[in-house]
Amino acid sequence: MAKPKTSFICNACGAESSQWFGKCPACGTYNSLEEQISIQSSVDVPSRGGISNWQATQNNGKPANKPAKARASLTFEQITDRQIARWESGYGELDRVLGGGIVPGSMVLIGGDPGIGKSTLLLQVSNALAQRYRILYVTGEESGQQVKLRASRLGVSKNPDQPSDEDEEHPENGKVAAETTDLPSNEDDRHDEKGKAAVKTLSLEEIEEGKNANLYVLPETDLEEILREIDSLRPNLAVIDSIQTVFFPALTSAPGSVAQVRECTSALMKVAKHEDITMLIVGHVTKEGAIAGPKVLEHLVDTVLYFEGDRFASHRLLRTVKNRFGATHEIGIFEMVEHGLREVSNPSELFLGNRDDPSPGTAIVVACEGTRPIVVELQALVSPTSYPSPRRAGTGIDYNRLVQILAVLEKRVGIPMSKLDSYVASAGGLSVAEPAVDLGIAIAIVASFRDRIVDPGTVLIGEVGLGGQVRSVSQMELRLKEAAKLGFKRAIVPKGQKYPDYDIEILPVSKVIDAIIAAIPHQTLEASDLELDEEEEEEE
Repeated sequence: MAKPKTSFICNACGAESSQWFGKCPACGTYNSLEEQISIQSSVDVPSRGGISNWQATQNNGKPANKPAKARASLTFEQITDRQIARWESGYGELDRVLGGGIVPGSMVLIGGDPGIGKSTLLLQVSNALAQRYRILYVTGEESGQQVKLRASRLGVSKNPDQPSDEDEEHPENGKVAAETTDLPSNEDDRHDEKGKAAVKTLSLEEIEEGKNANLYVLPETDLEEILREIDSLRPNLAVIDSIQTVFFPALTSAPGSVAQVRECTSALMKVAKHEDITMLIVGHVTKEGAIAGPKVLEHLVDTVLYFEGDRFASHRLLRTVKNRFGATHEIGIFEMVEHGLREVSNPSELFLGNRDDPSPGTAIVVACEGTRPIVVELQALVSPTSYPSPRRAGTGIDYNRLVQILAVLEKRVGIPMSKLDSYVASAGGLSVAEPAVDLGIAIAIVASFRDRIVDPGTVLIGEVGLGGQVRSVSQMELRLKEAAKLGFKRAIVPKGQKYPDYDIEILPVSKVIDAIIAAIPHQTLEASDLELDEEEEEEE
């Protein structure tokens, strides 16, 4: 008979304990242990090689010793290379964050706030891939009609002879890259011999003519029923929307708990690896911004993607935080329009303000997300404080680095930041936490303090040290190339590096004060300008 086993799992770090504690022994988080009941069979299950391999001959009524198992470990030389053709999802931004496309047999977790667009993206991807592969879309909704209504709103089932106004204005939005690989008839045909797939371009109208014959919707939350359907349908790709709604009946805990999420994800992972089925899983996030589960779930899957962005803004960011098949910290940028998500081909223009009408307290920086350079406008507002302690706030930037830069400006430059409230934000809400934007933050604060306008044709790149020096940063060639492509004329960069010859003027600086003077070339900025005026001091 089955033997139940009770354990307690920390929903913060995933540590397991045999009894409940108010504080996790591993990470020290309070009230994070949740009960998990697992069932262990008392009967040994034979291996896939068959029962005959484990049957022992009787010797005086006692079984003989089991035969020795063949060695399973291999040396590096014994491992053979296997070239696998990635699938083109139909969306270049998604393929970018995945490392070049979807890896067959992998498990990808997509997390984000409710309503951010996770299900919308996966439904659009499923619609595009359904022309080449068999897709199973598992939803926790009670009726598949809700998925059909959502698909109709996204334009999946619209009449191809009547394109929308948006398609007429942006005809390139309906283009997706698609492989010409036919639906494989068996498991051995899933990968071509050379590991390469021919690629052609299909319009959105051509995709819709297929009527999604290979897209199956399963409104089910019972894990056993889902696994039976996967075994019966044998899809190439399965979408689980969402993992928090799926439950395993043998466990007494509620759906969405650590025990349920862990067991359901483990079972789906085994199916994905054993049957070579690609899994795309939707995961909700907690109030702290972590995927509900949380680290237990992230450790099990191959790739973790986060959907970020303001629900009241149009753009969405898809960020890679874990990827076993590609680089991490890559981002893909989408825009939420009437008919779903649309890719943004030039993200730098999205995070740039109006360069024709610059305002005081703004500076342009070039941030790098993975291998993608993005030009971002930073905005600062500095004003005298009415509180004993000045207020500091940062949107899209690291708060600790903001406080550090304010201290450097007061100590090394002479600006009395301890008497000023300081607010800094990145345009569009893009998170730019890397040190390369330090110089832009410092210049924007100084420009707001003296109510000056930074040259709109200048970009600032550099890390600010505690001694007031400007330090070098990585990927400088990519940053300068992106700035030159967008028409910027000057770049204030750290001194001491060799820079390529681009169509942009290079101004190397070694100190923050030098960068401040260089950033405002048409106005005289002396050391006295950095101090409070006498009238301002009397008011203080």
